[in-house]
Amino acid sequence: MKEKLQILLYKLRLRRGERRTGYEIDMVNGPLFGKIVRFAVPLMISGMLQLLFNAADIIVVGNFAGATALAAVGSTGALINLLVNLFIGLSVGTNVLVARYYGAGDVKHLSEVVHTSVLTSLVSGGVLVVVGLIAAEPLLTLMGTPDDVLSQAALYMRIYFCGMPVTMLYNFGSAILRSVGDTKRPLYFLMMAGVLNVGLNLFFVIVFHMGVAGVALATVISQALSAGLVLLCLVRTHAAYRVDLKHLHIYKDKLIGMMKIGLPAGMQGMVFSISNVLIQSSINSFGSIAMAGSTAASNIENFVYMAMNTFYQTSLSFTGQNVGAKRFDRVKRIAGICVGCVTVVGITLGCGAYLFGHQLLPIYNSDPDVIAYGMIRLLINCTPYFLCGVMDTLVGSIRGLGYSVMPMIVSLLGSCATRVVWILTVFAAFHSFEVLFLIYPISWGVTAVAHFICFLLAFRRRQAQLNTEHAAE
Repeated sequence: MKEKLQILLYKLRLRRGERRTGYEIDMVNGPLFGKIVRFAVPLMISGMLQLLFNAADIIVVGNFAGATALAAVGSTGALINLLVNLFIGLSVGTNVLVARYYGAGDVKHLSEVVHTSVLTSLVSGGVLVVVGLIAAEPLLTLMGTPDDVLSQAALYMRIYFCGMPVTMLYNFGSAILRSVGDTKRPLYFLMMAGVLNVGLNLFFVIVFHMGVAGVALATVISQALSAGLVLLCLVRTHAAYRVDLKHLHIYKDKLIGMMKIGLPAGMQGMVFSISNVLIQSSINSFGSIAMAGSTAASNIENFVYMAMNTFYQTSLSFTGQNVGAKRFDRVKRIAGICVGCVTVVGITLGCGAYLFGHQLLPIYNSDPDVIAYGMIRLLINCTPYFLCGVMDTLVGSIRGLGYSVMPMIVSLLGSCATRVVWILTVFAAFHSFEVLFLIYPISWGVTAVAHFICFLLAFRRRQAQLNTEHAAE
């Protein structure tokens, strides 16, 4: 009875135009640029704070546990992404469906998507715990992880995967909040969790000398805090996306809808991770010093990537809501603004990362050889990194329009297949650290052009469908 009353009150608010709380953004009316910036900036800061979980791990082990421990933590990144990306992809489906139903004011279906998403996150997290515990060491061995790194890397992964239920809950819960325009509260939650993570890292490693086990445990505890705060936010809200823990249920049609959008995104992420695992295996062939340098540079790159990925999330949410509200006239403007923003951010931060590389890399490890390898990666990857941002932002626009298989196929052919072929041919013939990383900017450029063409095709197809619906009415 209480839930029905809340839905009725929400419908009355919709009719009066009072659709949003102070945390939400009206994506379907008014000027776009200011709202896109208002949405993106907290999301950008949130993403960077989330990266601090791993950065704090790397900085602490690099300075207090040595280059071997640094290589152990860094060598797990590509493999962790490979195992979790399929389920993270489902949260993309959550984002699109929540945005669409919220934009359309469809309270019933919105609530069903939300409850399906929360329960799915917990189930998928449980599955990942089992997979991580069983597969960590065999997969690291298959990647060619050096013997002096293997045991520590496996330990880090096993502890990290024990926290997967809360990691999945945070990802799905924050996807719900982003879909309605709320990027502020996830930022506040991550600020608290980030402070806790840094404090626990130092405590476990310096005081208890726990090494990689300490930083993994600190990450799990801090992620549990952020997940708990997101869930509390969803439980206590009076909006239509409220979670009632007694009514958690997987609605079959909503799960299928999430999977139609999310599984192609997840499979794309998995195949990307396979190509990155192959690249990581190639990096491993240069030894632990090169692995440590690549790990440090990769962590700096991740901050640039996360800033750019903000506009993927922005284009996804804004496009999804406007499609749901049938404000199709705004879709191209959303894509144009997001591509322009990601280009400026990518060039500024990417070139800045390289220019200040000699100051940034010693934060992770002061070994001159480690820094030298890191600078090579920063030069080749970071300076043209904006191409990756443009590529991903266009994917967000296409998925927001409701097409997920198309960008998956293009990405697999344009990026993943190209990288695999490069490693097996060019890199095999010219075995050097520089040649290995050249494939990144090449694949980004090719795939970005292909996604632009796909966006135009998807826009025209969705526009034709909308015109047909109007004619039928």
